[in-house]
Amino acid sequence: MAMCRLACVAGLALALCAGGPTPALAAPEAGRGDGVRTDISRWVAPYFTEADAVPSYATEKALRATSPTAPGQIVPKFEKVEGGKHRAIIDITPGTSLYGTGEVGGPLLRNGRTITTWNTDAFGYKPETPSLYQSHPWVLAVRPDGTAFGVLADTTWRCEINLENGIQFTAEGNPFPVFIIERASPQEVLKGLTKLIDPMPLPPLWALGYHQCRYSYNPEARVREIAQGFRDRDIPADVIWFDIDYMLGFRTFSFSPFEFPDVKKLNEDLGKMGWRRIWMINPGVKADALGASTNDPTTEQVDAASPEIKARYEAELARFRAIRESGDKNNVWVRNAQGEIYQGAVWPGMCVFPDFTRPDVRTWWAGLYKDFMGYGVDGVWNDMNEPAIFNVASKTMPEDNKHEGGTEPFGEVKPGDHARFHNVYGMLMAKGTYDGIKATIPDRRPFVLTRAGYIGSQRYAATWTGDNSSDWNDLEQSIPMIINLGISGQPFSGPDIGGFIGNGPRDPAERALQFSRWMGVGALFPFSRGHTAKGNIDKEPWSFGPATELVSKLSLQRRYRLMPYYYTLFREASVTNMPVMRPVFFADPKDPALRSEDDCFLIGDAILVVPQLQPDSTRRPIEPRGIWRPFTLVNEGGSPAMKDMPVLKLKGGSIVPAGPIMEFTAEKPLDPLTLLVSLDASGGARGELYEDAGDGFGYTKGEFLVTRYGATTANGVVTVDVIGTDGQMKRPANRRVIVEIITDAGILRGEGTDGQPITIKLP
Repeated sequence: MAMCRLACVAGLALALCAGGPTPALAAPEAGRGDGVRTDISRWVAPYFTEADAVPSYATEKALRATSPTAPGQIVPKFEKVEGGKHRAIIDITPGTSLYGTGEVGGPLLRNGRTITTWNTDAFGYKPETPSLYQSHPWVLAVRPDGTAFGVLADTTWRCEINLENGIQFTAEGNPFPVFIIERASPQEVLKGLTKLIDPMPLPPLWALGYHQCRYSYNPEARVREIAQGFRDRDIPADVIWFDIDYMLGFRTFSFSPFEFPDVKKLNEDLGKMGWRRIWMINPGVKADALGASTNDPTTEQVDAASPEIKARYEAELARFRAIRESGDKNNVWVRNAQGEIYQGAVWPGMCVFPDFTRPDVRTWWAGLYKDFMGYGVDGVWNDMNEPAIFNVASKTMPEDNKHEGGTEPFGEVKPGDHARFHNVYGMLMAKGTYDGIKATIPDRRPFVLTRAGYIGSQRYAATWTGDNSSDWNDLEQSIPMIINLGISGQPFSGPDIGGFIGNGPRDPAERALQFSRWMGVGALFPFSRGHTAKGNIDKEPWSFGPATELVSKLSLQRRYRLMPYYYTLFREASVTNMPVMRPVFFADPKDPALRSEDDCFLIGDAILVVPQLQPDSTRRPIEPRGIWRPFTLVNEGGSPAMKDMPVLKLKGGSIVPAGPIMEFTAEKPLDPLTLLVSLDASGGARGELYEDAGDGFGYTKGEFLVTRYGATTANGVVTVDVIGTDGQMKRPANRRVIVEIITDAGILRGEGTDGQPITIKLP
């Protein structure tokens, strides 16, 4: 019989059994574990040893046991399998619905699916594509009675998640721990996950606005044209993006003076128009700093340039060469199995890559942002960071490349192969970027967007769903993708609205219809950004004719009117990581009819969104039972095209805060504040509004205001009043409040001053 002993792994006391090696394909053995708390337990295989223990990138903390395992706790089974892999098996009861698994194509319900966690440059992915850009080895299981549990496989290695018969994680590398969270509802399970992986930080308010992007807006004159086009048409938008063509020969951290002769002035001018500016940074650093690049200006261009442009050209080359030489001096680059600096082809040609597993390299990387942000950059886009490599079958660097690791706050990360660190490379790049922005502009909240990530990436960056296609299927599957990302701990995500690849349907009328419907639903996603590839048709809101422009404008006006509600939800996400965009089964986890519904969704708990996702579908989504009243936010009548906008419904018993229409989030204060009220069967309603400065970190010191509003009905009169507050920020003086009670027969309106009771007589 194996001898049992007590070992400490990453700060968590675990009972381990030391025995002989388990043969391949042996019968599974029940794991042993200790509870982080009574409803969160950590389990390891009986053959797990101290040598198998590695710090957790998912949790980034050294967890310590606080209580024994609760009676009746789910116990996973473990086994070794062929090829040196390890498997964890969790049985489920019949009728259990499975969700999560991160960024994946296909339907919301994951039962019967197999997913591989291996960050992949998945250009033009399909619903059946097994791995995409991010890895979330996490499954949410909802039992028939609405109770739920979640399973996190704490491994960064390539891992297959097989949900065809229960839950099975099969991973390469070391034996891995499994966390199991058991709670009374799926929402409570996600709060338990947050205790492990931490919530996202509160983003700046402007990041919740609409973002406009393409590959690429180039040169500077085109950027100004697009920015002015939004303002001239009164179409709301906050952020304009700069893809790789702004760089000098695709050299990271450089600017081409030929296309962008004065970046500081451009950013300053855009700022005066209310635009925030986000610029892309990729991890690949051109290996030959001064050698020819795939996008360098021609000799003729350089010779014909003005003396000022030539001087800037030479200065940019010198600045980039200094970055490259600094990397050499600090020995920051990933090396291959032979110990040589690894080189792989990306946009500028052959590149070298920082070893982001080293804390000192991330500090070096963060330092590069001091100069870069000084050009008036507001946020950073980290792309190609799986890392993507051209001209190789794997689309990434060799798995036997070497990473050095180092001392992290959550433990000592030992050196290892890229196969172990591949899935966290993008997350660690985003962490270095986040830290660099915060150090450079300490009084503002960093905004980072990352393509590649791992469970826990929400601590540093938002994300988008990569290179989707301009077809009806990708429009439809964007909803379950964003929901499952939210269920997997990433609340801030969205697709490329309009599709990145291709122009859409051949028929111009159908193409306009598709864009209208995509903008209608995309304007309501947590991260709302239009984006398309080089060589495609223009896909700005006005590119498809007046009818589609109107749909786009009204759709974005909806979003901006709902900005107080979105900001309140993002504040909740920054505390609990609760998704902003939620599956409809959250409204009633016990209702089996809702378990597979992914053609509609919830924003928070109060708003149901029912879009049209196909050109001629007659299917009606299954909606939650109870009171859900249709409502409008802007003047949505007067055009047949308005039928392409999603229907919005307000849950009975809810109060949703809304604001005025504006062209960008900082254009005007929240005045008047509109409270949208839908009474429940007893005539009551509740809602909340979160306010702060919109940026900076004063909210961490109490400089915020949470107002809880309540509605009651007595003797045919509805009274709406403040029923509670939190925070030290003062309420805006004499702010006007408009109350709109949404009823089955129409809207009842009242008006008053914020902080004072407002009464409305029922008909």
